[in-house]
Amino acid sequence: MITLLVADDQALVRMGVRMLVEGEDDIVLVGETGDGRRAVELVRAHHPDVVLMDIRMPGLDGIGALREVVADPDLAATRVVMLTTFELDDYVFECLAAGAAGFLVKDAEPGELLQAVRVVAAGGSLLSPSVTRRVIAEFADGRRRRTAHPRIGTLTEREAEVVGLVGEGLSNDEIAERLFLSPATVRTHVGRAMTKLEARDRAQLVVFAVRSGLAR
Repeated sequence: MITLLVADDQALVRMGVRMLVEGEDDIVLVGETGDGRRAVELVRAHHPDVVLMDIRMPGLDGIGALREVVADPDLAATRVVMLTTFELDDYVFECLAAGAAGFLVKDAEPGELLQAVRVVAAGGSLLSPSVTRRVIAEFADGRRRRTAHPRIGTLTEREAEVVGLVGEGLSNDEIAERLFLSPATVRTHVGRAMTKLEARDRAQLVVFAVRSGLAR
């Protein structure tokens, strides 16, 4: 059973998620709130598998709440997906760097929302190609300074190559085709790279790849 918590200051959004989840056998809503500070309290109380967190909330905003959740070692298993009005929100990079598992647009289809919850609960990330391109552009045009990950040198040449392609938004299957490898081999390289770089998930691996100059 996947446990879910929703933090959004729009009651209509919370109600929509609540009604949607009520019809699912594998997802249960364990809490909801419209306040960032209360969201952190509820996450610590319930340890949900997935949190849908609005970026803009009164008091403690979604990014601040995200940082508190990620910084708490007792909540390492909780994955946070940021809710945005537009996919290319101004806070995309800050959220990814802080440890968000991805983004979900508020007007997503019901099926997309449910699938997103399941993907993230299973350890996956929600990064569309447009979001990945925006992250890369933040560095390409000089708006952000590249800072190599302190452990980037521990990657093998092949691992660094794979991480670079992850940073460009390619899936494991696409990387396998590009490098003439099997998908299983790519998964192994990605897993080892995440361990070496201490990446919380694939979304954070994208940030590390771009920051370190591995993604073109």
